[in-house]
Amino acid sequence: MKTVEIFTDGACSGNPGPGGWGAILRYNGIEKELSGGEKETTNNRMELTAVISALSALKEPCNAIVTTDSKYVCDAVNQGWVYSWKKNGWRKADRKPALNPDLWGQLLELLEKHHVTFKWVKGHNEHPENERCDRLAVKECENYK
Repeated sequence: MKTVEIFTDGACSGNPGPGGWGAILRYNGIEKELSGGEKETTNNRMELTAVISALSALKEPCNAIVTTDSKYVCDAVNQGWVYSWKKNGWRKADRKPALNPDLWGQLLELLEKHHVTFKWVKGHNEHPENERCDRLAVKECENYK
């Protein structure tokens, strides 16, 4: 299996409000940038959409190392929360509805196809790829203002 590095970020102006996401895929020294946005969304939806879009761009099953500043995404997967939410009918441990079940469902399908490792980095902390993804996301967000 190929190993692909993925870096992602999401942005939102207001929460909810116009939002954008950015991703960088790196394989064998070659990089590809992806980005997009929505008129009315949330920061967490954009964080998830960035990861989903990047993983969806892979043409074959891969080992993917996803680096993101989203604790929401990293913790939900790494702590196993998302699997419990799905098992419990998209309800959290406190029985409140889990947010964004549509996107979590898409991500879970991709996690079955690819072997994915999630790494968290502190946002706005001079991590070069995270900063690039943030610029992509903010630019997309501005298209919807």
